[in-house]
Amino acid sequence: MHSVAILVLDHVVPFDMAAPQQTFAWTHLPDGRPAYRVRLCAETPEVRADGGFTLRVERGLEALADADTIIVPGCSPDAPPPSARVLAALRQAAEAGTRIASVCVGAFVLAEAGLLDGLRATTHWVAAGELARRFPRVEVEPDVLYVDNGQILTSAGAAAALDLCLHMIRRDLGSAVAANIARMSVMPLEREGGQAQFIVHEHPPVPRGSELEPLLEWIEDHLAHEVTLATLAARAGMSERTFSRRFREQTGTTPLQWLLRARVRRAQFLLENTDHPVERIARQAGFGSPTAFRERFRKVAGTTPYAYRAAFHGKSAAPAVRARTAGAAPGPGPVP
Repeated sequence: MHSVAILVLDHVVPFDMAAPQQTFAWTHLPDGRPAYRVRLCAETPEVRADGGFTLRVERGLEALADADTIIVPGCSPDAPPPSARVLAALRQAAEAGTRIASVCVGAFVLAEAGLLDGLRATTHWVAAGELARRFPRVEVEPDVLYVDNGQILTSAGAAAALDLCLHMIRRDLGSAVAANIARMSVMPLEREGGQAQFIVHEHPPVPRGSELEPLLEWIEDHLAHEVTLATLAARAGMSERTFSRRFREQTGTTPLQWLLRARVRRAQFLLENTDHPVERIARQAGFGSPTAFRERFRKVAGTTPYAYRAAFHGKSAAPAVRARTAGAAPGPGPVP
């Protein structure tokens, strides 16, 4: 029986802990036998959970050495940093070949242990920038549900833990077993793993009080029109070269990238709140053609306009694209 150890740290987020615990515990083989033995373990017998209650945990860190898979749930911002003992235990498990996965901001613990160095990883989109800043050797992908590097896996926000668990179950036991637990969990076997996390897309940042603020607001009002670098530079009263330099200094990106992202965000709003056909939304957002719109939307949002709309309208989405993985065992095709 495959052993799963869930490492419970101080101020653990209850859902991050319970989602993998329940998903693996519910998984059974075709003959009815449990497929996984799931154990909670911690550095101390009592652990404070986020939400104001205390957990009593029977197993200590020695359980990590016996596990086939280790899950590291996320913790609240009030959590202290992981201890040297915890980090050492994770490193030893990794050296022994144990599969290790994180849920949400549990990725910070793996990064602290050095287990994500040189690897792609994800976490909740709110924390992705901080993960990249603190651990520059980690290639952070803020817009996917999970990343599978083979031995080391990371997932995004809490619900993405379920996607990651189903992905691991499918790797371990095949599609039939994973499909059954997906039905038990009342969720699809495979969402679009490579899709963008459903971030609340505000308008691109406008540096308030800067000399570019009126121009950026003008762009927002004219997204459906042709907007060129020459037009923007002229409105700003600068040469194109000076304008491009000032724009990057004040926004952190180029005028073209800012414009394209603004147009995608306008399209997201229209997809979420209207029934306009894609062709019309492409025009309203300022894309030259539906094809150009679809290509740019997929590049920025990680999914198609149709699938994005379906996710918000509760309709059946187009066939799912597979999760971004590296070194993972191949999975089945999209689920009908």
